[in-house]
Amino acid sequence: MQTKHIKAVISGGASGLGLATAKRFVEAGGSVTLLDVNEQAGQAACETLGANRAFFIATDVTDEAQVDAAMDQAHGHMGGLNVLVNCAGILGSGRVLGREGPLPLAHFNQTIQINLCGSFNTSKAAASRMQHNEGEEKGVIIHTASVAAYEGQIGQAAYSASKGGIVGMTLPMARELARFGIRVMTIAPGVFHTPMVDGMTPEIQEALAAGIPFPKRLGQPDEFGALACHIIENEYFNGSVIRLDGAVRLEPK
Repeated sequence: MQTKHIKAVISGGASGLGLATAKRFVEAGGSVTLLDVNEQAGQAACETLGANRAFFIATDVTDEAQVDAAMDQAHGHMGGLNVLVNCAGILGSGRVLGREGPLPLAHFNQTIQINLCGSFNTSKAAASRMQHNEGEEKGVIIHTASVAAYEGQIGQAAYSASKGGIVGMTLPMARELARFGIRVMTIAPGVFHTPMVDGMTPEIQEALAAGIPFPKRLGQPDEFGALACHIIENEYFNGSVIRLDGAVRLEPK
């Protein structure tokens, strides 16, 4: 698929990796619809991207009815839908046995619901519409996992479980949707400049960068967006997870 033909829905598209991906798509000539719970940031992002090429819909990815309605609106705004990029997520940190006692199940559930179930929710809704597109290749779905799916640190049990679930559903989803001409891929980023990381002190950021073999720096969101574009353009990418991490392997803590 050529990037100029992209009509993409991007969950978590108001900031971070999602917004950087949206910028890449728009610069390539595509159209985007951003789904996010932060309405102010979403509207501001659309103004930056260009109101004629970017649309925003306030959406909770864990709400089945909201997501279904958002996909219909996105399809109408853009005159179609052929790409979904799932970037909505939360860190959900917390030790299983913390100083104040065991991690509340509600905290674990919330992380799973947003990161894993939210990605499944948007994917099934998008695929339902992509299957009716013309041509042999009808759509591309790109999930966002994390290197924490493989080397989760102390305090990341919920987060790693949610991202490990995304890794686990990539291949079976790709196999199932292949008959419709829909590809499914996952990117597992390492330590990137995102709003969560940018809120850390410079000392912590420098320490994180020091643990990355090469290049010895944090990842830039635009690099994630560039990979998303390449996945869309290269039809033979399907059913796999790509680590985008500078060869980092997370330490226990």
